[in-house]
Amino acid sequence: MHLTAQERDRLVVAQAADLARRRLARGARLGATEAAALIIDEVHEWAWDGVELEKVVARARALLTPEQVLPGVPEMVAHLQVDALFPAGSFLVDLVGPIGTPRDLVSSEGPPRELNPGRPRREVTVVNESARTVRITSHVDFSQINPLLRVEDGPATGWRLDIPAGSSLAWAPGESRVATLVTWEAASGDRRSRGDEEGSADGLA
Repeated sequence: MHLTAQERDRLVVAQAADLARRRLARGARLGATEAAALIIDEVHEWAWDGVELEKVVARARALLTPEQVLPGVPEMVAHLQVDALFPAGSFLVDLVGPIGTPRDLVSSEGPPRELNPGRPRREVTVVNESARTVRITSHVDFSQINPLLRVEDGPATGWRLDIPAGSSLAWAPGESRVATLVTWEAASGDRRSRGDEEGSADGLA
């Protein structure tokens, strides 16, 4: 049986996730690799079963607690991105702080924090020309969105939705709506890497 590279990677993740389940069953803590694999594997399966994207994100963030992993693992698995296949197509599931209490970059106790500070913004009109709902997640470059969505107001390469990490926006069939976009990089003078703000992606994602 011939397997594509993506199919082989998926099987490796599933195998590591099974190891994680066996360790959890006997009360052992997880390392970074198997912890990430378990989260990624469950995301793929929930997506396959047709669970809504927001519910997938919520479930993934509640899957493991810091007490179930080795010290330092929550910091090592600070950001996961999973290209999961839902019944409506593939969507990027973006998970920030998936182990334990998720880190909310916008709303938390204390003074409210600005979303994506120092980054240029623009507004574009997005039209869904398909007969089904199309969704865009937070960390998809607008040059790579579903071709069934028409973006007016010029090219949008290098821009993404100005929404919290892990969230998404949906366009109903025929819907036209203005969306606010933000660049990937901060403006000069307030330049920070994506990793500094949102954590580093694990290699298994």
